[in-house]
Amino acid sequence: MNLSLFIARRYLVSKKSHNAINIISGVALGGIAVITMALIVVLSTFNGISDLVKSLYNSAGGDIEITVLKGKTFLPTGPVFDSIRHLKGVKYFDETMQDKALLKYGDRQCLAFIKGVGNDFAPMTRFDTLIRAGKYFLKNGEVYCGEFGRGVAEELGINSADENFYSVSCYAPKRGLDNGSINPEDAITQTHLYRSGVFSINDDFDSRYVIVSVDFARELFNYSDRSVTSIEIGLRDQKNSAQVQEQIKSILGNQYAVKDRFEQNELLFKTLKSEKLWTFIILAFILIIATFNIVGSLSMLIIDKQKDIAILHNMGAEMKSVQKIFMYEGILITVLGAAIGLILGTIICLIQIKFKIVPMNDGFVVDAYPVALQLTDYISILACVFIIGFLASWYPVRVFTAKKIAA
Repeated sequence: MNLSLFIARRYLVSKKSHNAINIISGVALGGIAVITMALIVVLSTFNGISDLVKSLYNSAGGDIEITVLKGKTFLPTGPVFDSIRHLKGVKYFDETMQDKALLKYGDRQCLAFIKGVGNDFAPMTRFDTLIRAGKYFLKNGEVYCGEFGRGVAEELGINSADENFYSVSCYAPKRGLDNGSINPEDAITQTHLYRSGVFSINDDFDSRYVIVSVDFARELFNYSDRSVTSIEIGLRDQKNSAQVQEQIKSILGNQYAVKDRFEQNELLFKTLKSEKLWTFIILAFILIIATFNIVGSLSMLIIDKQKDIAILHNMGAEMKSVQKIFMYEGILITVLGAAIGLILGTIICLIQIKFKIVPMNDGFVVDAYPVALQLTDYISILACVFIIGFLASWYPVRVFTAKKIAA
C-alpha cells in the first residue's frame, strides 16, 4: 500500500489534538457534499424542464421546416417536392398556411396567428394529446372548426364548457385588391370558424395561435391554389435529422430555407443552454468558497502534525512524500464529499421522478417538476469538484510543508 495514502487515511479518521481541525474538516467535507448535491439536483431539473419545453415545441411543428427565401408562399408541387415526399427518412409531409387574422366573438376581439395544417399534422405532432377541452377535429361536414390556444380562448371569452357556442368571425385583408374600390368591406375577407377544442402548450403559443384546416386558411387569406407558407416534415428517426436535412437542401437548392428543430427555435434552445451554464458557474463559485475550508483544514493539520513531519523527514522521507500525505488528505476530503453529494443528489432526483413530491402549479401541462439525469452532468460536476479540490489542497501543502520541514 502507498505509505503516504495510508498515513493520509489515518489522519482523516483519527482524532486531532485540536478539535477545531476535526470540525473544519467536517465542514469542508459537508460543504462539498451539499454543493455537489445541489449541482446534481439543479442541473437535472434544468434537464427535465428543457426536455419538457422541447417536447412541447415539438408538438407545434415538424422535425424539419421548409420555407421560401423570397416571397411568402410557394407551391409544393412537381417532381422536386415529390422526391422529398419519397425520401427514405421522411414519414410525414404536411402543407401549412399561416398568417395573422382578426378574430371576433361577441363583443370581444383579438389578433391571432391562424395556422392551417393538413392531415399529417396530428399524427406527426400528436397534437391531440394537448387538447385540454373538446376534441381534435378541423372539419365537421361542411363546417370548418378550429383548435384555439387557451390564451386566445380566454381573450375572446370562449367558454370551453359552453354548449351554446356561436361561430368566431375571422377577418383578413384581401390580396390584390383594386384600390379603386370605396367599399371597406371589399378589402376584407370574412369567414366563420367553430371551436372544436382548446389546447395548451405554453403561454407564448397558447396566446397567439389557432389551429385550423389548411383549406380554411387558404380561403381566409385568399389563396385559391395549393399555396403554402411552409412545409413541415416528420422523420422516421430523429437521429437522422442532419442527414435528411442535407438531402432536402441538395434537392431544393438555394431558393428555400431548410431548418431543423434547433434552427426553428434557435433562441429558445440557446437560452436554455446558457441558463444551465450560468447556473453551473454560479454553483461552481459557491463550491470554490466552500473549498476554502480545505485550505484552513490542511493548514491547521500541517501545523498540528509538525512533529510527525519532522520525524518523517529525519527518517529520510523526501519532501515530496511528506507533501503527498497532505495532498491525499485534501483529495480524500474532496472525493468523500463529492461521492456523498452525488449519492444524495441522485436519490433526491429519483424520489422526485418516482413520487413527484414537488408539484407544479395547477393548470400546467405536467403535475410535478420534471427531472432528467444525464451522464454528462455527472462527468462535468466531478471534473469541476476534483479540479477545485486539487487546487485548494495544493496551495497549503506546497507552502506550509516546505516551511515546517525547513524549520
